[in-house]
Amino acid sequence: MSSPEIASLSWGHMKVKGCSTSYKDCKVWPGGSRAWDWRETGTSHYPGVQPADLEDVLRTGVQTLVIGRGMNEALQVPPTTLDYVNKQGVDVRVFQTEQAVKEYNALVEQGAKVGGVFHSTC
Repeated sequence: MSSPEIASLSWGHMKVKGCSTSYKDCKVWPGGSRAWDWRETGTSHYPGVQPADLEDVLRTGVQTLVIGRGMNEALQVPPTTLDYVNKQGVDVRVFQTEQAVKEYNALVEQGAKVGGVFHSTC
């Protein structure tokens, strides 16, 4: 099963190929996507992405995880979260969201088992 391509990105709006829903923030993995609702884990810009935000994507067996920190990189990714992902044996890559989408889509095109979490505003 392949990871879905991110079809479009603009401020506050993301479309995933093959999905009729648009997202503000989203999670993608081989075979699926869903909204990334920060309220589920109490996430905020600071301290930022928590391991709990990533668990469902990591459980899909991805080999690479791409994190988009927002258009202005306001969303933090603490070292403890990076350590958590690395300890799962997963390569983690963190970028400004436009760059993150480019990286993610390039990995999808290569057939990589890749997942991602993307913040589409600040």
